[in-house]
Amino acid sequence: MPLRSLAANSPVRRSHWLALGLTEADLLKPKIAVVNSSSELAVCYAHLDGVAKVVKEAIRQAGGVPFEVRTTAPSDFITGAAKRGSYILAGRDLIPSDIEAQVEAALLDGMVCLTSCDKTPPGHLMAAMRLNIPTLLVIGGYQPSGEIDGDPVDIEDLFSGGVEESFGRFGKHRVDEIVPQAIRGPGVCQGMATANTMHCVVEALGMCVAGSAPVRANSEKMFEKAREAGARIVQMVHEGLKPRDIMTPGAFRNAAAMVLAVSGSINAIKHLQATAVEGGLDLDIYQLWNEVGNKVPVLSAVRPNGAVRIEQFEDAGGARAMLKRLEALLDLEVKVASGKSMGEDIADAGVADAEIIRPLERPISPGPAIAILKGSLAPESAVVKLGIRDGSRPEAFRGPARVFDDNEAALKALADGVVQKGDVLVVRGQGLKAGPAMGGGASYILFAINAAGLARDVAFVTDGQLSGLCLKGLTVAEVAPEGYSGGPIGKVLDGDIISIDVAAHSIELEVPSEEVARRSAAGNLAPAEGWLGMYRRDVQEMATGGVLIDRG
Repeated sequence: MPLRSLAANSPVRRSHWLALGLTEADLLKPKIAVVNSSSELAVCYAHLDGVAKVVKEAIRQAGGVPFEVRTTAPSDFITGAAKRGSYILAGRDLIPSDIEAQVEAALLDGMVCLTSCDKTPPGHLMAAMRLNIPTLLVIGGYQPSGEIDGDPVDIEDLFSGGVEESFGRFGKHRVDEIVPQAIRGPGVCQGMATANTMHCVVEALGMCVAGSAPVRANSEKMFEKAREAGARIVQMVHEGLKPRDIMTPGAFRNAAAMVLAVSGSINAIKHLQATAVEGGLDLDIYQLWNEVGNKVPVLSAVRPNGAVRIEQFEDAGGARAMLKRLEALLDLEVKVASGKSMGEDIADAGVADAEIIRPLERPISPGPAIAILKGSLAPESAVVKLGIRDGSRPEAFRGPARVFDDNEAALKALADGVVQKGDVLVVRGQGLKAGPAMGGGASYILFAINAAGLARDVAFVTDGQLSGLCLKGLTVAEVAPEGYSGGPIGKVLDGDIISIDVAAHSIELEVPSEEVARRSAAGNLAPAEGWLGMYRRDVQEMATGGVLIDRG
């Protein structure tokens, strides 16, 4: 395939690159971007410079020329400190624009994206679809965690424990003891939270070399896959194999099946929708979710779903083994990064532990693990995570609303006993434009409900988003349209009856529509300047996955 980088080899461009140490022969080779989000701010990205070195060397050995470029590096627990976590999802949408402004602007021939924490996998997938040049993602891997008196502890214990201790509830190990043990090295959060979910999604979409996810950060396996990716991307450039050849509607169905089978993070839904929009696909992931969800049971119970640890899931075969288990439900004709079909690519995949990754005929739990609801309270969509459906959480609920426009007020009401059994706790002003409180406000409220002993007796409804670590009680999140945009959730009053029926995929506000129409929506847009101000102004509704481009 002709190299597009050659068409731009002007004398000045050649002079620049020769000054960087390239040779005249190098100028005729495929130019590959190595997209690196390395950052000293967050442990999620702290090791990526070492990964970049391995990828670049593999590209050189395969006959390409690597150029390392940098992007923003959102990390929920670090860059979520300001504006109620509002920079987190906004950071996701900086990534594809960062990449476009460097890789597309320079007319490079392909790219390898070093993908790590929650927002980089979708940011990289969105960029791949937007630019549509040969692309591979390299999985950065998950962090090691420690032990206290022989008990494994990780970031989930720390996150939930901090909220519980604020309610006077103390677990076996105090938070101060857990802090130095929860994270023992670089990489993303342990468990099947958003990062590892999205790493598995990348494999299900066919956008990495086979067997990449999940993986221990800085392990020999991780570096082996990085080397394979560096070699393969040069071949993909010569073959002309592009992201839109791989990420077809069938691939998105396969990705949805993966998330449902591992009971992954609900955040994968909007990230997949955003990726589809970037590729110009007329694909409604929210509708697709319920279609696929009716067929896919839960086949693995990695934390926070069960007691299985992410290391056990990896050792049992990881995402590739899960694809093999799902073989009968997958679109096996879709093309993957190897150039083969999905069916060919997983033909020799195996499962090392049938208890960790169950067969379809012997699931851990019936599906769906995640469902999309609609109704008069959520005319467009809302998301509920059910996880392991063992009767430990209600799937139907009807009660009076207890409404809050402020996270702190909701947390105080829970601590003071204002929220009672039978209530539907409504916390709004958390959406894409008004919040988005990613990994922050709404997630803390969910843990606070559990700490208050109300997880089975209160339903929680919010237009906010949740951390992938969250799985408590009956929680309906990402209610759309959000309150700030005029959605009905912004018009709910204390005492209004709300009914939720997961089996019927419904969430209803039992108030006459004429009465709702007469009410004024509550809440104001929080002031913001700079990038965050631009994001809140331009972000599209949740039906687009929260992208910044209007395809309509």
